[in-house]
Amino acid sequence: MPAQITELPPLPEATYKAREVEGVLDLYFYRKIGFWLAQVFARLNVTPAGVSLFGAVCGVIAGHLYFYRNLGTNIIGMALQVFANALDNADGQLARLTRRESREGRVIDSLADHLIFLSIYVHLALRCSIEGASPLVWLLAVTAGISHGLQGAAADYYRTTYLYFVKGGLPVDLDSFMILRENYRKLRWRDQPWHKFLLALYLNFIRQQEMLSPHLKKLREISNRSFHEIPEWFRTRYRISARPMFKLWGLLMTNTRMLVLFIFLFLGQPIWYFWVEVTILNMLLAYLIHRQEIMSQSLMELATTR
Repeated sequence: MPAQITELPPLPEATYKAREVEGVLDLYFYRKIGFWLAQVFARLNVTPAGVSLFGAVCGVIAGHLYFYRNLGTNIIGMALQVFANALDNADGQLARLTRRESREGRVIDSLADHLIFLSIYVHLALRCSIEGASPLVWLLAVTAGISHGLQGAAADYYRTTYLYFVKGGLPVDLDSFMILRENYRKLRWRDQPWHKFLLALYLNFIRQQEMLSPHLKKLREISNRSFHEIPEWFRTRYRISARPMFKLWGLLMTNTRMLVLFIFLFLGQPIWYFWVEVTILNMLLAYLIHRQEIMSQSLMELATTR
């Protein structure tokens, strides 16, 4: 029997990263279901990575069901995707419940998310092609997929940095590209192919984040040099500066994409999901990065002067 069962916290709130970074739908739906699932998986001694992969299978199947121009079939796919998203919440909650948080688990979770949306984008593009859309729909789908990746990376970077400065986030969330690259070079494909592959994926993810928000990267570096421990005055200043953007950053997360996708599936026009990705959500991303960079530069000046 897994010994960690007796140590499980009694409330789902114990598995939140921080309440203010959770969306409304997450707080009142996904986190509650995820907590229950996490308890079940803990009793069955299932690892967080196993839950992530199970969620990926459900999500990939959901993507396939979106290929068919049949609303009933699409609705089954929607239900599967909602379940996959609940599992995506459950894997992190399970990791925190059983104290199994790790960089590898974080990478596997991200890989599962990308597999799900890869299936969705490919099957939607196939559906549009069969229905008579121009071959350029594939270019649109690829552009939407790249946009999706950049939007998710930026939102994740913003959230984990907030947890570090304000809530005392985990060191696993604070990796830099330079440090990770040295670790990557030490691994050999012949000896540790799986670990090297995961680290390669993670390297690319971290590089995207640092390229999108160079001032935020520099702020983290300056704070590491300037503070032995993040002082309370700086935590307060970061919280006050960052919180007004929370709701807007939340629009770039999975829940928004699922809602937009479901609307266009009900309307029988999934191609418009791609257009929302490359227009509205990219404009929102550009605006939020601009705001974040201004905030980071101001905080850098404050950290160096005090």
